[in-house]
Amino acid sequence: METTTGGAEATPFKTHHNDFDIDVYLRISIGELWQKRLMAAGFPKTFEIGRAYRNEGTSPEHTQEFTNMEFYWAYANYNDGMKLVRDMYIKIAKDVFGTTKFTVHGHTFDLGDEWEKIDYVSKTKEMTGVDVLTASEKDMKKKLDELGVKYDGDNKERLTDSLWKYCRKQISGPAFLIHHPTMIAPLSKTNPENIMTTEKFQPLIAGSEVGNGYSELNDPIDQQERFLAQQKLIDSGDTEAMMPDNEFIEMLEYGMPPTCGFGFGERLFSILVDKTLRETQLFPLMKPKNLE
Repeated sequence: METTTGGAEATPFKTHHNDFDIDVYLRISIGELWQKRLMAAGFPKTFEIGRAYRNEGTSPEHTQEFTNMEFYWAYANYNDGMKLVRDMYIKIAKDVFGTTKFTVHGHTFDLGDEWEKIDYVSKTKEMTGVDVLTASEKDMKKKLDELGVKYDGDNKERLTDSLWKYCRKQISGPAFLIHHPTMIAPLSKTNPENIMTTEKFQPLIAGSEVGNGYSELNDPIDQQERFLAQQKLIDSGDTEAMMPDNEFIEMLEYGMPPTCGFGFGERLFSILVDKTLRETQLFPLMKPKNLE
């Protein structure tokens, strides 16, 4: 339970703590902002495997309760993270399935191949004709309507994400999606080659994102500005925007070393076995028969 949720953009479950008489939220990430506090405290590497909760819709790749793993690695960046993640996914595939070759949802891929690095902005423009860094909300909505893509929310952050998801479904991988726009990566370090993008990376296989990592933002001034931008989204009614965390900003003011963070979960397994996420969970939450 947390008094402010952090580490992801998602709608939390809200509950009440009777003893303290305060409202709290079930966490939406595996302790991202807490693990980064440990980086500042001098821990060189941390990880946790645990449960996360998101009060959102259900799909073949989404449930409201799921298990994730997150690690944080001091004095490493997103390039170090990508190398480690590729090696880790290949080991998982070999140890669990005895192969690195899979056919899933009409996609055929080999995790043992070289992983292409796909630039978020360039690929989206190539596949949709829209430059998400400069396009207006009106132009983005028009393109989504042309493509027949349903979208939630009308702010630029959500529209950008909807355009990318249209593109993502057509990519078999294995690949790393890199350099996400700053507006959709509020905890990621700025890309020095283009300050409108970040040093974020996501593994892509079978048209899906199967992990999320980045060079962690450790500039307190930049982080404060991004939290303020997220607060504006919250104030406009965006339930998935990230809640500001002033204590986290204070920690960054004391100093957090350059850090790479990464998280992934049950979705990877469900994709590799070509099943829905719900089918791979023991006792997933079900609506009682008397309420159907």
